[in-house]
Amino acid sequence: MSSVKSRPHLFTTIADHGQDWDIIVIGGGITGAGILLEAARRGLKVLLVEQKDFAWGTSSRSSKLVHGGLRYIKEGKISLTRDSVRERQQLIQAAAGLVESQSFAFADYRGRKPGRWMFAIGLVIYDFLAGLRGKHYFSAQDFQMLAPHIPAADLKGGSCYMDAKTDDARLVLRVLQEARTAGATALNYLAVKSVSYENEQANGVVLQDAVSLQEYQVKAKVIINATGAWADGLRQQQGASTRLRPLRGSHLLLPGWRLPVAQAVSLMHPRDGRPVFVYPWEGVSLVGTTDVDHSSDMQQETAITADEVAYLMEAMDFQFPQLQLKLDDIIASYAGIRPVIDTGKADPSKEGRDHAIWLEKGLLTVTGGKLTTFRLIAKDALRHITHLFPGYQSDFKAINLFTNPSDLSNEKQLSHTKKTRLQGHYGESAAEIVQIARDGELDYLPGTLTMWVELRWAARYESVVHLEDLMLRRTRLGLLLRQGGLALLPRIRSICQPELKWDDERWEDEQSAYLQLWSKYYALPDKSSIPEWRNQLQPR
Repeated sequence: MSSVKSRPHLFTTIADHGQDWDIIVIGGGITGAGILLEAARRGLKVLLVEQKDFAWGTSSRSSKLVHGGLRYIKEGKISLTRDSVRERQQLIQAAAGLVESQSFAFADYRGRKPGRWMFAIGLVIYDFLAGLRGKHYFSAQDFQMLAPHIPAADLKGGSCYMDAKTDDARLVLRVLQEARTAGATALNYLAVKSVSYENEQANGVVLQDAVSLQEYQVKAKVIINATGAWADGLRQQQGASTRLRPLRGSHLLLPGWRLPVAQAVSLMHPRDGRPVFVYPWEGVSLVGTTDVDHSSDMQQETAITADEVAYLMEAMDFQFPQLQLKLDDIIASYAGIRPVIDTGKADPSKEGRDHAIWLEKGLLTVTGGKLTTFRLIAKDALRHITHLFPGYQSDFKAINLFTNPSDLSNEKQLSHTKKTRLQGHYGESAAEIVQIARDGELDYLPGTLTMWVELRWAARYESVVHLEDLMLRRTRLGLLLRQGGLALLPRIRSICQPELKWDDERWEDEQSAYLQLWSKYYALPDKSSIPEWRNQLQPR
């Protein structure tokens, strides 16, 4: 690959800061971004570093649901559910266009669990905790209008309830944007080689730029390890024992016309009773999820396995037998690693999803938890370290999650849906994005809800270092388009190459690397290795 230029302008703040940071946050996922934002808004000098790209790990590979955790009611975790549903409601209000309500439908079949009344009790509690009320149960006839294509035999009716969905990577980027506005600094492709200690207390880090390989030594009063499923790595450097159980969750994406769902449809998998879902997301249908132990190299991309493909397709075939879905219908796949605290349970799905915080030799590790509660996790982390800042006080009262987005009411060329999307995804920058759009760039890319101008904005302003950053995280085109968007790369190149200031050799190298990565980790495994999931062999 042609040489990648160094990024000296990004590190002026590090090299010339002149004094120590209050906090260095390691990890550019939603947990690290949330801590960065909450700390910056409370007057602390904070630096976030990420060894790969922002949201590279779990935070771009989640199920993309902002949910309260209905199943936690069954487990008796009422306080976790209460906190989750309240945060969900605040996110829906604060980030309209980025976090959106999503109705879920759950069919009630004769002889299947859970029964109508058990589920209904759970839903009443769920809505009560969120301050909501609504009709939950529908007759078989009405339910089939809400969830067409499901089998009618033995259908008694069905339940519906509300949760929410998001673009997880864009949520991270929006939080980082707000943090920078509050005075924080966040840098990607900047790895922590080691944590430095003085008198058995962490007091700094040695950083290495993944692009130039240049190293920097930086001091801080507090080092926060917010690396999620990778958190044990830094802990083990100081002799701590492992506490995490990495679990893989894999997903499939299919065209909306091939797997048409207006509501999200939830079901219990016929094989093991685990919850599985499909819902409309960014113009496609997203199917998830598995929950299995992940033992592969954590520093490499993770990918769906052949058995997981069969598992998810079996669930869809069970719920939508009339559609006769085939492997060729699948656009893309992705897999993420969840940071779960290891309690030794035999079934990975039985492990709790609570977050944990450990202060060990001055290194504060924050891991576990849910996407929905990232702000509560951040506040909890800061409470653990306020005693390290003599004279510092913060009451941790609620602060508006996001600043008000720019006004687009005079942009008559934009539909309400497009205005809301830009405001939710880009906040105060929404109006500037409209201003930089050239002819046709406010149109959607075919088959997606992404506008061409979003590519231009990302390439110009959003710290894109590699083409994969642009296609998989700044936009989600690598998940939404066949072959990772290969057919549209010529036009994407015409927009983004000048903005990125890449020469032809650099673009071609980046494109080749991106397509190889997509084929290895986001396409399906060899089809001949995927087990048959139907009871009777049918064309695939």
